[in-house]
Amino acid sequence: MSKIELPGMVGHELGQKDGYRVVELFIGPQHPASGHMRLIVYLDGDIIVRVDPDIGYVHRTMEKLSEIREYVRVISLVERMTIIDSCNITLPFVEAVEKLLGVEAPPRAKYLRTILCEINRISSHLYGLGIGGIFLNHSTMFMWGFGDREVFVHLASLLTGSRLTHTYNIFGGVRRDLPQGFRDEFEKAKKYMLRKLKDYDKVFFNNPVIRSRLENVGVLPRDKAIAYGITGPNLRASGVRYDARLLGYAAYSELDFEPVVGKYGDGLERVWVRLREIEMSLDLIEQALKQLPEGPIFHERYAKMVPPAMKKWFEKGRVKLPGGYVRLRPKRGEVFTRGEMGHGEVTYYLVSDGGMMPYRLRIVTPSARNAIMFSILPPGHTLMDLPAIYGSMDYFPPEADR
Repeated sequence: MSKIELPGMVGHELGQKDGYRVVELFIGPQHPASGHMRLIVYLDGDIIVRVDPDIGYVHRTMEKLSEIREYVRVISLVERMTIIDSCNITLPFVEAVEKLLGVEAPPRAKYLRTILCEINRISSHLYGLGIGGIFLNHSTMFMWGFGDREVFVHLASLLTGSRLTHTYNIFGGVRRDLPQGFRDEFEKAKKYMLRKLKDYDKVFFNNPVIRSRLENVGVLPRDKAIAYGITGPNLRASGVRYDARLLGYAAYSELDFEPVVGKYGDGLERVWVRLREIEMSLDLIEQALKQLPEGPIFHERYAKMVPPAMKKWFEKGRVKLPGGYVRLRPKRGEVFTRGEMGHGEVTYYLVSDGGMMPYRLRIVTPSARNAIMFSILPPGHTLMDLPAIYGSMDYFPPEADR
C-alpha cells in the first residue's frame, strides 16, 4: 500500500520504523470537520500498534490575543474556537468576568442563556453525527445531520439575529429578548426533530453495517475515561455520571434533567449518548420556555449607562451597549469557571490586575482534553477502524488548537 483515500482523509505509507509499517494519515483540509490534523499510525500488518496525533495546525493564539483586548471584545474572540457552539463556549467566560465585576445576570437573562445553550448543543451534536456518518461512508446521515441542523441554526438566528457567532452573552445579561413567534417556531422544530430521531435510530443507529463498524470498537472503560480526564458525551458513554450543568450555572439549577449515561463506552454508545442528549435538550428548552420569568434582560447598573436616545431599543427587546461598557475594569483577582459544551466541559481561569484587559486567560476546551483518545482507543484495531473511532469521538480541531 502506498496511498489510501477515505472521505476527508488521505494517507501515505512512510516505510518501516521500529519494526512496524508507518502510515501518515491527513484529516482535511477539504473536509467539513473544519481545520485539519495529522495522525501517524504504526501498523503490525493491518493492526494498529500506536497512533501519534499531530494537532495544532489551526492554533490561533486565542489565550494570548485575549490579553490585548478589552473584556467585551474577548467574547467575540473566544467564540471563534467553536462557532458551532458559540453560547456554551462564551458563557463561562462571561460568568467569570461577572464574578469579578460583582454583578449577576437577571433571572430572565439566565433562562435565555440556557435556551440558546441547548439550541447550540443540538446543533453541535447534529454536526458531529453528520461528520461521524461520512467517516463511515453513510452519506444519508451526513446530509440529515447537516440539513436538520439548519432548523436549530434558524432558531438561534431568531433569538440572536445571527446564525453562528451570536455574541449573545454579555456581562450583566443578554443582547436580545425572546422574539414574538419563537415559542411556535420551537414547537414546530421539536416535533420535527423527535420524528427525525426515530429515522436516525432506524436508518443509522440500528443499521447492521453501522453497528458492525462501531459495536465493541474503540472501547473506553470507565476507569480509563476517568484516569485520562475524558469529558462530555465520551465520558458519559463510559458510564460516568458527570455533567457540568449539574453544578447549576445559568438556569440549570431550576430545571429538571438527568444526564444521559451509557455503560459500555464503545463507539456505538458514544453515538447513542448524543442522540439521546438531543431529546434531553429539547425537553430543557421546553421547560425553560414554560418557566421563563418576566423582567429585564440587562443588569440595572449598565442599563443606567445607556444614553436616553438609545433606551428606545430596550422597548424592542434589544440591548445597545453604552460606550463606557468597553472600559470595564473588573477588580483585581482570580476566577475559575466551567460549563458543559456539546463536546464536553470547558474551563476558564481568569486573572485580572484591575485593568481593562485580562492579565491572563487560560482555556481548557473539551476537544483538547479528548485528543488523548486518539492514542488510547485505536491500538488493537485495524486501520479501517480508525475513521469509525474518530467519527464516534466528535473531535473538533479548531476547538482543541485554540
